[in-house]
Amino acid sequence: MAEKKEVFLTAKGFTEIENELDELKRVKRPAIINAIKEARALGDLSENAEYHSAREEQAVIEGRIQELEYMIEHAVIISEEASDTVKIGSSVVIRYEGEDDTEEYKIVGSTEADPFENKISNESPIAKALLGKKKGTLVTVESPNGKYNINLVEIK
Repeated sequence: MAEKKEVFLTAKGFTEIENELDELKRVKRPAIINAIKEARALGDLSENAEYHSAREEQAVIEGRIQELEYMIEHAVIISEEASDTVKIGSSVVIRYEGEDDTEEYKIVGSTEADPFENKISNESPIAKALLGKKKGTLVTVESPNGKYNINLVEIK
């Protein structure tokens, strides 16, 4: 049997998933069921492109509903309160060893990770190296491209 994996979410991320699930169940699922009914009424299903397209879309919607229900069932809401050690939900400022510039990242669950918004997954090499560390610590990050050091400048 597959291992049940916790899904780490911020309160905002949890709400977004609930809203998406509600939209799929209330709006998109009934719309696709109606589209299938209309396509069936057109006759021969073996050559009915609208019917096959609607069935494929239904499969995608049902798959996403199952995925979202799993996330909600296994959600662990991330506490975003201040802490003196890095945890999921922390925002961190780091400096790569040998460089002057700093970078800020928020450590979130893999579901909410978005590199364009500087949200990194708790499963990423940087986050794994930082979790549990205190401000001022020099941390070695083990990445697929090799090891490198970062300084933990600040925890927000």
